[in-house]
Amino acid sequence: MAQDNKTNTAETQESGSAFLPVDTFDLVVFGGTGDLARRKLIPALFHRFCDGQVTKKSRIIGTSRSDRSADQYRELVHKAYHEFSGDDDYDDKCWDDFAAQLDYVSLDVGSDKADWEALAKSLSKDKNRVRVFYLAVPPGLYVDICKGLKAAGLVTPNARVVLEKPLGTDYASAKATNEGVGAVFEENRIYRIDHYLGKETVQNLLVLRFGNILLEPLWSNRAIDHIEITVAESIGVGGRGSYYDGAGALRDMVQNHLLQLLCLTAMETPASLDADDVRTEKLKVMRALRPITQDVAPYLTVRGQYARGKVDEEVMADYLTDVGIDFSETETFVAIKAHIDNWRWAGVPIYIRTGKRMASRRSDIVIQFKPVPHSVFGSTKLNPNRLVIRLQPDEAVKLYMEIKEPGAGGLRLKTLPLNLSYADNFAVRYPDAYERLLMDVVRGNLSLFMRGDEVEAAWKWVDEIREAWEQADQRLELYQAGQDGPDQAHDMLAKDGTQWV
Repeated sequence: MAQDNKTNTAETQESGSAFLPVDTFDLVVFGGTGDLARRKLIPALFHRFCDGQVTKKSRIIGTSRSDRSADQYRELVHKAYHEFSGDDDYDDKCWDDFAAQLDYVSLDVGSDKADWEALAKSLSKDKNRVRVFYLAVPPGLYVDICKGLKAAGLVTPNARVVLEKPLGTDYASAKATNEGVGAVFEENRIYRIDHYLGKETVQNLLVLRFGNILLEPLWSNRAIDHIEITVAESIGVGGRGSYYDGAGALRDMVQNHLLQLLCLTAMETPASLDADDVRTEKLKVMRALRPITQDVAPYLTVRGQYARGKVDEEVMADYLTDVGIDFSETETFVAIKAHIDNWRWAGVPIYIRTGKRMASRRSDIVIQFKPVPHSVFGSTKLNPNRLVIRLQPDEAVKLYMEIKEPGAGGLRLKTLPLNLSYADNFAVRYPDAYERLLMDVVRGNLSLFMRGDEVEAAWKWVDEIREAWEQADQRLELYQAGQDGPDQAHDMLAKDGTQWV
């Protein structure tokens, strides 16, 4: 049960007290009947309410074009909670109290002002109350919604807007969106959300690097041989086929998730953890990424598409069957050998890959250290140290080291990890990414959200790769569902004398 002491989060347990409530707020979810709202946003708000972080006077308003009552909306999200979130953290009394905060307004973004007036009536008349407008809709509607909010007089001094990824389809569209939204909301009130940045182990990157003198002096080309970043999915495109076929893995995953992980891994020490200090250091990494042009793209990148195969012994269809089309050049897998041209990382390759229908669902950051300069153990093989940061599904940090196997009869070495498993060390439920990020929006904390120039810099780098693929007419490599990408992705590392972990 959500109110049982056993389900208190790690943050609660560490502080020895209940969560500090955030300010009372009104939160409007545009696209309130959509997949994201039903699967993630409403359950996240429910959990924060049950843990006492959302005050009872706060209000959550779903909007969409469909005509339904507030009671029908409550029934819709209640059913979705049981379908997608299960019952482990469910409590009837808590849900009843939470549901009293839920409301619904039918709103067509392109309609006359009547719909906007109905939304205005549902909001608190207190102009000082925090207002959050969460745009869980296609990015093409972002600017129109912001203009509608402004025209209806709903943009109060404490209003802020949350933009879901993908922000645009290329640099030009991202810049146009930033400018359109920026004409209504100041930059410090725009929250460009990437749920990966809300994960516990992603945030722990900052603590690992800047809170431990043991690691920071080694965090450079002096001690690190290479870095791997993997975001693998075992699922296919699911119901996102129409969107995905126009995007592909490069735009859907690399431009945001993987580049954000790369920046947090490689950035310099920020002056503080204030939002702009952190985001400025991430931007420096983005701008130092070496361009991948037509002449080097075939050697530094691999693009693939999944074919029929097996995942966990279950036969899976190929991409074309999943999407329901006869032909597509859309990549479902990307591997890139990237370089950061600065003093810290010169000469250190950073291998990134992401794909669908791979062998398993996992997200890892692997820091591969250089071997010892000279072995005193004769012919005994020494494996270089390796730091593995597992983001999902079993969050953990593992540092692999060489130790002596116990026993007589000679010196035998074994590689074993020092293992910080979140499940083993924090036997509590801690907030998921959306829970944390939503509360940060209400608090006004921008640290885990992308700044406009970050997004544009990421698109510039990705656009160059896409253009290089087109200019080089780079072929799409097939890989069977259940494999970790095409053979060419493994060959790319093999040429450097290494392999994916």
